Amino acid sequence: MDNDRSMQDLKPTIWIGKSGCTDTMIDEIKAQLKKRTLIKVKWLHNTDIDPEAIAHRTGADLVAVRGRTLVLARRKKTGRSP
Repeated sequence: MDNDRSMQDLKPTIWIGKSGCTDTMIDEIKAQLKKRTLIKVKWLHNTDIDPEAIAHRTGADLVAVRGRTLVLARRKKTGRSP
């Protein structure tokens, strides 16, 4: 599938370290989602991450999770208010 291949080719732009997913990380993910439709996030083995919580906090759609990597997509704008 082409979509799978494009996600594999996507390079991680966010790396979450031992501090976990801080407010600063969330702000950076939001900033990157304004510039790109998809971003890839990786995290360290000793870091506990909840991909669904990250997607919720950033207002993004969780596209995929594989191992210690997740892909987020910018939400499409709808005609209604949140």
